[in-house]
Amino acid sequence: MLEIPCPWCGPRNENEFVCGGEAERKRPRDPGLVSDDNWTDYLYNSTNSKGEVREWWWHVSGCTKWFQIVRDTVTHKIYPIKEDTV
Repeated sequence: MLEIPCPWCGPRNENEFVCGGEAERKRPRDPGLVSDDNWTDYLYNSTNSKGEVREWWWHVSGCTKWFQIVRDTVTHKIYPIKEDTV
């Protein structure tokens, strides 16, 4: 079980959260102009990198706020991000 540091509620068990995916991914400005293949790629494929990845998390069972963390996908060590860098 991961312990995720919510910036507003403090450390909480991972079952209170929903992962929103990689924070570095950018949604196309106008999805209607993107090819079906590119849209499918955006929706379903992530880079799935080894090492540190910046991710969005939603504290669905707590304060209901979204925030970002850096999580090492190998060790699962979590590094909080200061709000002014989001």
